[in-house]
Amino acid sequence: MSSLSPIWELIKLELKLEWRMKYALAGAILYVFTTIFVLYTTLQNEQTIPWNALFWMVALFITVNAVTKSFASSGSSDNLYLYQLSSAHQVIIAKIIYNLFLVFALLLLSYAAFSLFIVNPIQHNNLFLLTIFLGSIGFSLVLTFVSAISNKTKNNAVFMAILGFPLIIPIILSLVKLTEKALESSSKEYLNDIAILAAIDFILFGVILILFPFLWKD
Repeated sequence: MSSLSPIWELIKLELKLEWRMKYALAGAILYVFTTIFVLYTTLQNEQTIPWNALFWMVALFITVNAVTKSFASSGSSDNLYLYQLSSAHQVIIAKIIYNLFLVFALLLLSYAAFSLFIVNPIQHNNLFLLTIFLGSIGFSLVLTFVSAISNKTKNNAVFMAILGFPLIIPIILSLVKLTEKALESSSKEYLNDIAILAAIDFILFGVILILFPFLWKD
């Protein structure tokens, strides 16, 4: 329990910081609805709508805007305070958990907005919700860690793009493939795809736990 208590305190700190910057959260929610509404008005006359590609394209942009500020908004004094308050593992786990719930909530909101403005073609809702959850884990892992690395550099926007792109690609490919299975009314062979995506998330989490302490000491 003693090791979990600092993680919970750090999560509450993230919530307080997010609440102080309510405009950022409101901007993310506004971005969800405006982007999907623009897609709706643009594609409403199209015979076939690439729902799968559009959803994950919008989801990726929303996630990047929401998570990449995780360490970018922290100054050196804030990092020094956290360094004295808790361990590197506790800091990164707290930020990942917070960003996971933030991303998952935004993706659920995106799914609701897509269903509201655009015809929902999903046949297996449970599979798609599981896909969203596993995708939220992957996005939060990659973007939180990339934000921590880029915060240590001067050209953080450049490093964000260079480091984030190759790590996001396998997650996106797995998400698109699983979503295709959720779109099929008779699809049953998806357990291997779920296992692959879960394995990617697990490997990323393990690598981050190994590497982040070295980055945190710098």
